[in-house]
Amino acid sequence: MIHELRIHGLGVIEDAVVPFAPGLTVLTGETGAGKTMLLTGLGLLMGARGDATVVREGRDRADVDGEWHLDDHGAAIRQLVEDVGAHLEEEDGSTALILGRTVAAEGRSRAFAGGRLVPSGTLAEITERLIAVHGQSDQLTLRDPRRQRELLDRFAGPAHLARLVDYRRTYREWRDAERERAELLAHRQDRDREAALMRNGIDEIAAVAPESDEDAHLKAKAAVLAHATDLMADVTVAHDLLVGGDETAAVESVAQLLGRARRIVERAVTLDPQLVGHVARLDELLGSLDDAASELSSYLRGIEADPQLQTAVEERRQQISVLKRKYGPELADVLAWWAAAEEAVLAADSTDLRLEELTSAADRARAEVGVLAATLTDGRSKAAARLGKAVSKELHGLAMTDAELRIALDTAEAADDFSLEGADEVAMQLRPHAGSDFRPLGKGASGGELSRIMLALEVCLAGVDSVPTFVFDEVDAGIGGKVAVEVGRRLSRLARNAQVIVVTHLPQVAAFADRHVVVAKGSKGQVTSASVRVVEGDDRVQELVRMLSGLEGSASGAEHASELLALASRERQ
Repeated sequence: MIHELRIHGLGVIEDAVVPFAPGLTVLTGETGAGKTMLLTGLGLLMGARGDATVVREGRDRADVDGEWHLDDHGAAIRQLVEDVGAHLEEEDGSTALILGRTVAAEGRSRAFAGGRLVPSGTLAEITERLIAVHGQSDQLTLRDPRRQRELLDRFAGPAHLARLVDYRRTYREWRDAERERAELLAHRQDRDREAALMRNGIDEIAAVAPESDEDAHLKAKAAVLAHATDLMADVTVAHDLLVGGDETAAVESVAQLLGRARRIVERAVTLDPQLVGHVARLDELLGSLDDAASELSSYLRGIEADPQLQTAVEERRQQISVLKRKYGPELADVLAWWAAAEEAVLAADSTDLRLEELTSAADRARAEVGVLAATLTDGRSKAAARLGKAVSKELHGLAMTDAELRIALDTAEAADDFSLEGADEVAMQLRPHAGSDFRPLGKGASGGELSRIMLALEVCLAGVDSVPTFVFDEVDAGIGGKVAVEVGRRLSRLARNAQVIVVTHLPQVAAFADRHVVVAKGSKGQVTSASVRVVEGDDRVQELVRMLSGLEGSASGAEHASELLALASRERQ
């Protein structure tokens, strides 16, 4: 459950700490005192969009922090928090999760979970398992058949929701297979035409069969062949200068000169042994000289002054040049086009096989969709009967004595008419009193009736919902008197199984609270820590008097308030 909400610089709130408790907590105060801004802060912690307009004038940013205490059932939340690397605080056997949000005056927003910076979407993912907020806007969404189906599915329970997940996955598989099959058929002629053109290119490239970087190698080889005679002459001279050639040559070779130098130094060693190292160095030079001469000889043997080979190389270069102009500009591009074209042609050639596979997959998924949809319809039909009776019973207690809620299903027969949610369209219909006709909520229910229906639904859903905290923002608008007492009673009943937080103007509702928090503006029109206080005893009575009559110190108002508190106390017991 949420333990505490801390807000700084948000709208009219300068600095405030709001304590919550197990059971039912109500927030009351004059209109404009900042109660709704508290819910705005809570919304930021739930991942709502951060808007610079919420930052209090004169402040550079707004900060909101919320502290949640996780019970033994918070394993999924713990795992999610650990997955994002956030930190949980362990103290006195309790596990606390701190969520935070900062909105800068220039509009930039930052979100935190357990002291770690996270995307705002992560806050939404965490809090959707911790808290559900219902406001007056939910009365409008209740008119939407999609929302009605969602509520019915929730009431049908976890097993039904798991089947809905299976159905959606299978439905997507069916539709994806059908879509791909239709695309293949629609563009088959174009692909076949493109494949025919690609085959010509593949054959042309395959006839040449170029290899990677072959054009660069051929260019180098052509240059050697074109200058083979000059290369042989130059390398021969270099070879002869190193190790000698013709015995009658007038110039001594490097090898001869080094050999003579070695013999001289070797003779000098007998006079000075320190010259031994120089003999070794000259031996190394002679060895390196022999290696260089040997490599030059090998090079000479590899040079071919072959006009035919030169012609063949140039022809090969010309063939590759043609391919580069058509499929290039570089040889690497030619090879890449070749590989891609072969893959595309293979895909085109296997179109018939792929069509068979897709047809089989679509037929199989379609049949499974039919079975799963029938299972969903059966579950919804049974849940609709139970939920209709349960909500009608709650409405009777909410001063709609003869009201009856009926949930009708309009089930499509053909799979082609199914949607991602199944075969069923759901319509919640209300008969407000005996003798009247059932009419859709969107056409026949008033705002006050929708408020009571919404509350009745939440009471009925409390037993199957895993969310530990419910927040109601003035869902009791438009009602009063005896109905308001019944609303308070229902909220108190809901609070037996969950934490319930209610923003209300009704004293009949506030009287049922386990904790009553009053929010008031200070003298400067701002909410500070002193403006948010938990009221008990006489202070609580006086707040109820203000809500009842607006008259401070009214004896009759205090008597009425005490009666309400006594009634609520008996009901809770």
